[in-house]
Amino acid sequence: MSQPFPSTPYLSGNFAPILMECDAPDLPVLGELPRTLRGTLYRNGPNPQYAPRDAHYHWFIGDGMVHAFHMEDGRVRYRNRWVRTNKFQREQAAGHALFGSWGNPATTDPSVLGQNAGVANTNILSHAGRLLALEEADLPVELDAQTLATRGDVDYGGKLTGAMTAHPKVDPVNGEMVFFAYSADGPFTPGMRYGVVDRNGQLQRLEHFEAPFPSMVHDFMVTQKHVLFPILPLTGSMERAMRGEPAYAWEPQKGSHIGIMPRNGGTVQMRWFHGEACYVFHVMNAWDAGNKVIADVMQYESSPIFNPNGDGTGARLCRWTFDMAGKSDTFTREYLDDMAGEFPRFDERFSTLPYHHGYYALRQYESSARGSYDSLAHLDLRSGKRATYQLPEGDALSEPVFVPRAADSAEGDGWLLATVYRGVQARSDLVVLDASAIADGPVATVQLSHRVPFGFHGNWCGAD
Repeated sequence: MSQPFPSTPYLSGNFAPILMECDAPDLPVLGELPRTLRGTLYRNGPNPQYAPRDAHYHWFIGDGMVHAFHMEDGRVRYRNRWVRTNKFQREQAAGHALFGSWGNPATTDPSVLGQNAGVANTNILSHAGRLLALEEADLPVELDAQTLATRGDVDYGGKLTGAMTAHPKVDPVNGEMVFFAYSADGPFTPGMRYGVVDRNGQLQRLEHFEAPFPSMVHDFMVTQKHVLFPILPLTGSMERAMRGEPAYAWEPQKGSHIGIMPRNGGTVQMRWFHGEACYVFHVMNAWDAGNKVIADVMQYESSPIFNPNGDGTGARLCRWTFDMAGKSDTFTREYLDDMAGEFPRFDERFSTLPYHHGYYALRQYESSARGSYDSLAHLDLRSGKRATYQLPEGDALSEPVFVPRAADSAEGDGWLLATVYRGVQARSDLVVLDASAIADGPVATVQLSHRVPFGFHGNWCGAD
């Protein structure tokens, strides 16, 4: 018999897992679902199968569960499945948790020491005909796009032997998927990996370089001409871990280091820019502007995690500008909005290119749980105008995903899709908003009878 889950913040409310897999062939819809929405919204997030072995469970380490909403002809069907990683299968066979948090050997069952503890719980996207469940510490895991059955790790013909980021960038111009990995030479090492998979799914490049220090590098930036690697002072240390201290810690004295390399060159041409300490989990977009490289990021003044004095106000959208023709090794930073939020998204047909519509989640109610969001924002980056959509107090929403109205629609002409937790009813909806008029509220609301637990990222895959 498996053990009950402890009552901790990341295992309570809508952070708590749902303990079933299910299918719903025809969900109720309030309003009218746009007929142009033909495809599937996939969402991924942590959903632990069993109560954790460690006393201090963290949201980041739960088993990945994928939720799929398939839309066609104004109707929606739903399916959810756990990703069958090695960890999931070994623990399912045992009937209880075997792996310690963050791979901690002190709390891992001896029978699985040294085994792959990946959870595939952070992102999910489609590239070159493969649906990939991603996290930043392990190989991608391929799922069947229809059934969500796990097909296994993807190593690109044995060429990829380590991790891939949870945030690869797909170039809309040439179809390449550009990725990186940190701690490439083992846990808490400064080694970094850079790679490129072509539009046909073939691994074409894999290079290695050294960062200034071991850092938790969750996201990065890609333009048509450059790749940017933010090495920020949330540092990893095996020595700390061996002393029983947190493996990651905020060390602001190390400052921020941004490595920029040409996409048509190599890591030997890396140029490093430096600035004051800050932290970034997520990037909105980056592009080239003449001799300058510009990146819009959600910037914290200090790390919100593994930091006793962490930034409790949230990240703000900030523009980083790098002068590639100048001799300075510094860069400029300018906040574009004064509202704190997270999970930035945009019309990804403009990824790596100039753009002017951005969307992100906000927390406006003081009563909203830490790590949850109750509002959406649309920022027109040319005019500076912001529109918002706020949920009733007690409800919370996911990262918004943009879907264009048509393949040739103008930038920003489309829909925003987000899952919403209804606090009073303890269940979830999927809302569809007109991306250019979010203040008007949903044009359609798709109702579920159960919760979709708070997760991380999702993507839309249009029907062929």
